[in-house]
Amino acid sequence: MAKDSCLARITAGVAVGGAVGGAVGAVYGTYEAIRFKVPGLMKIRYIGQTTIGSAAIFGLFLGAGSLIHCGKGY
Repeated sequence: MAKDSCLARITAGVAVGGAVGGAVGAVYGTYEAIRFKVPGLMKIRYIGQTTIGSAAIFGLFLGAGSLIHCGKGY
């Protein structure tokens, strides 16, 4: 039972981290694309890469934090 609960907590941490990272990455990518005057359709690619990268990093770290907290009994 504890293993399922731990796995659910890690999955939730990765999902929340991915959502927050994706939102932050989209805002930051849009800002940077406008700031650096990225031409034409390259803006969409730039924003997408920033969004995916931020979502992956935030999800990884929030999932790792959830894994660390899984073993602690508060």
